[in-house]
Formats: sequence, C-alpha cells, structure tokens
Amino acid sequence: MPFLQVENLSFRYPNAQADALSDLSFSMEAGEFVLLCGASGCGKSTLLRLLKREISPHGKKNGRILFGGRPQEALDARESASDIGFVGQNPDGQIVTDKVWHELAFGAESLGLPNDVIRRRVAETASYFGLEAQFRQATDTLSGGQKQLVNLASATVLQPKLLLLDEPTGQLDPIAASEFLSTLRKLNRELGITVLLAEHRLEEAFPLADRVLLLEAGKSVLFGPPREVGDPSKLPEGCVLSAGLPSAVRIFRSLGLSGDCPLTVREGREVLEAHYAPSEPSETPFESPARTGEPAVELREVYFRYAKQSPDVLRGTSLRVEAGECFFLLGGNGAGKTTALQVIAGLEKPYRGKVSVLGKPVGSYRGGSLYRNGLSLLPQNPQTVFLQNTVRADFLDLLQALGVPRGEREALAVSAAERLGVTSLLDRHPFDLSGGEQQKCALAKLLLSKPRLLLLDEPTKGLDAVYKRFLGRFLRELRDGGTTVLLATHDVEFAAEYADRCALLFDGEVLSAGDPHDFFAGNSFYTTAASRIARGLFPNAITCEEVVNVCRRAGGKP
Repeated sequence: MPFLQVENLSFRYPNAQADALSDLSFSMEAGEFVLLCGASGCGKSTLLRLLKREISPHGKKNGRILFGGRPQEALDARESASDIGFVGQNPDGQIVTDKVWHELAFGAESLGLPNDVIRRRVAETASYFGLEAQFRQATDTLSGGQKQLVNLASATVLQPKLLLLDEPTGQLDPIAASEFLSTLRKLNRELGITVLLAEHRLEEAFPLADRVLLLEAGKSVLFGPPREVGDPSKLPEGCVLSAGLPSAVRIFRSLGLSGDCPLTVREGREVLEAHYAPSEPSETPFESPARTGEPAVELREVYFRYAKQSPDVLRGTSLRVEAGECFFLLGGNGAGKTTALQVIAGLEKPYRGKVSVLGKPVGSYRGGSLYRNGLSLLPQNPQTVFLQNTVRADFLDLLQALGVPRGEREALAVSAAERLGVTSLLDRHPFDLSGGEQQKCALAKLLLSKPRLLLLDEPTKGLDAVYKRFLGRFLRELRDGGTTVLLATHDVEFAAEYADRCALLFDGEVLSAGDPHDFFAGNSFYTTAASRIARGLFPNAITCEEVVNVCRRAGGKP
C-alpha cells in the first residue's frame, strides 16, 4: 500500500479563472525521495501546502489525499503536526523564537512532550545537524543557510514520517545549498524519512531523487527515475524541464550522444573525456562587451554596521558599476550583498566612505527624487513590494503616486504586465501567488517608474529555467536601452550566462571584479557545473552552450 496517495486532486483559488491543480493523481512509497519539478506557477507550492493540512490554502478542493491508507481528514491534530514536516522557501518565515535551542524545542513543547524527552531529542538533533556551536546563539544572527538548517532540524525533532520542502535552497548560496541537500539525502537514507522536494535548482537535487514528478498547469505529465526523465524522447516537446536539467544532461542531449544519460559533474566529465578530449587543453576566446567608463554606482571605502557595537558588514568596500552594464555581485549568505544594495539605494547610511549614484552623492537626493526615474530596488522578499489586494491595484497605486493621469494608468499597468508575462495574474492577490510569480509581478511594478538604475536582490529565486532565460534577455534589453543593472545573486549559472562583469563579495570587500569567463573559469566553488565538467579540457567554457560548441568544433571520437 502506498505511503502517500493523491487521487484526482483539483484545487482552485478564490476568484481564479483556472484550477491551480487539475485532476492530479500520484503515489509515493515509504522512504522514497521524490523531486517535484515544473514551471513557476504550475502548482508545486499549492500541492505541498494542501499536503500539510495546517497551512492548506483557502479555495475549492476536490479529490482525496491519503497517508498510510487513511484520509487526510482522519489524522488527529497531533499526528498531522508531527508526522508531516514542512520547510518553506524563506528561511526567516518559519523561525518563531529567539534562540536556536528554543527553536528546536518549540514544536515538541507545543505537542506537550515530557521535558526529558524534549531535552534528549533536541540534544541528539543538534548533534546530528552539527548545530552545537550555534546552539545558544540568537536566531536573528544566523546566516540564511544556518537558518534553513535550523528549520529542517526543528521539523526533524518531531520525528516526521514525511518531509515536504518548497524551494528550500532558493535563498542559499551554492555551498550552503549543497550542504542542505546533502543533509536532506542523509535524513532520507539513514532515517528512512519520505521526502517530497520542490526545486528549480536541479543541478544537485536531480541526481539525489529516486523519482521525478513533473507538473505542467497543475497536471502530472511525467513521473519516473531521473535518467528516464532526462531522456529527450520522454519529455513533452517544449517542456520547461528541458532547459533546467543538470548541465551534464543538457550537454549530453545537445551533443546527440547515445547510452546512459549522465547526471552528475563526474559522469558528464567522463563522457567528454571519452568522446571529445583534446590532445592538450583548448582555450576559446570570448568577446567582452565594451563599457562606457562612466560610473552609475561608485562606492569608495564604505564602512557599515547595523548597530554601534555590532561588527562591520561592509569593511572598506569599494565598487564601481559603469553605466549601461549588467553587473552581478556574488557571495555567500551573510556576505553583505543585500546590505550593499540597501546602502546604494539610500536605505542604509554608512558611517564612513562615499556612495555616488547616477553621478551624484546618494545623500544629495531629496524628497524621494532618487526613486523617480532614477533608482528602483527589487528586495529579496518580493512580498514587501505589494500594498494592495490585487496586483492590478498595486500597479495603479504606484502610477497614481508617480503622477500619471488617471486615464493612462490602466493601459500602462496592462502593458507592464504583458512585458513581463504576468497578465493572467493582475486580478490575483499578491500573497496567493507562488514565489516565482511574486518575483515577476514585483519586477513589473518597479519598471513602471522607468528607472535608469535597477538593483535586483536574488531576482531568479523561485523562477523556472525558461523564465530565467526570458529574464536574462529582458535585462539585456534594458541594458541596451540605457538602464544599468546591478544584481546580487547566488545563481552562478544565470550570472555566467548574462553578466557583463562579476565580482565576489567576501568579508565585507568586493573581490575579483571581471569578465565572467575570467571569474568563473578560475573558481572552484563559485562556478558553474559546465565549467567543472569542461575544466582541464576546455578551460574557459563556462556555460552548457559554450561546452557544446567547443565539443562540436573539436570533433568527437568514434
């Protein structure tokens, strides 16, 4: 008997024109690790929330959900709370207490477990997750990766039988994301916990899964082992998953090779060495776009801390972003990327150093003039951008604040929505949207002010691979139209594809600013999977497309 069974499940949000889930059926065995994939807004988050009864969205539901053969409604409150764990995308969204130890104990305390049982479970869980050093630390001082690990540990204290995870690595840097997924797989293998993981970043998650469930418009279109799903003959034509598959799979498919599909960097490298290895490493020159030399953003020896007695977040930070370029700032969780953007936007004031924006000191702008056809900032949490009950009302509200005549507002709002592909979301409540949909709508709203400088904090979070491509090309169009783009991101694949220049922010300083090929080809950790696959063979190829092109030029071995 399946451990989890979903039968003919349909769901529609209030006032929505279409179902978020439509006649969805699938089952999972106990101890299985299933990866849930699909385009932004395809129903992944809705499905996970429906499976966790306490956070089920409001709307019209049909169909059945069974756990261990029992209907979801038959579970008592204690079973439902403890047997089904949930970890969301926002690391701060689930933390409810002030200390790590209290966060670990909170769920067990709420269930009324005996004190000695709580202490034992918390101790062994903290040890298992390597949280001894942070055990008495304040939760608000943790990095994003540490917070997400605490969220996972807190769910594990209750000894769940099923773990539901909704884009848990979305706000984590590549190293923290890798550690989180390794821990998740360890829980699955060593404790037998059944895992249903929704992810867009498939590079490492895809090979970990026993099976992959692909959703499209709320329906299941494919459910099978990763190598089978990676087979080009199995995916529907134009499927969003094709662009988001691990680099080894995409390179293998693009080269038209036969045999078992590689899933990992190691397997992909073995394929290249077997078929395309040159007699000596082959470097291919790549052109860098010309720059104007005029700065749109300039930081000179900037120091900033959030409190007088707290450590500096920015320590002598210097940065120069030239007008008309796409500049990508990378770095680990807690490195100071968000802080740097807030300082540039004038939302935080450094205690030392100079900040210039669009040719003027940021402090010289008065009365909000910086934000009128000047600078726009997309924050890491797009929910903070929305103030009204519908996306349309939010757009109209901003246009009114910008002084746009009433008769012109509706057309401009619709035009902005069409430009970003979110017309169907205009009459939805912003908080009912998926994380990726919120990102799209928030960006559309910011562009209504026609900024000359666009600051983006993790804009690809929650976006599927196809929309990322759209966003990358859209940012290039903005750049070519004269808009300067400064983007903080953990998404190394996106940066390699669309940045004019990249830099690493570490220990409060900007390091190694340069062309993406120079930046990524020389890195071991902050680099792309394609670069790792091609390293030593085609050293400066950093994207799947570049690896495929140099392989074709090199010619394959029979």
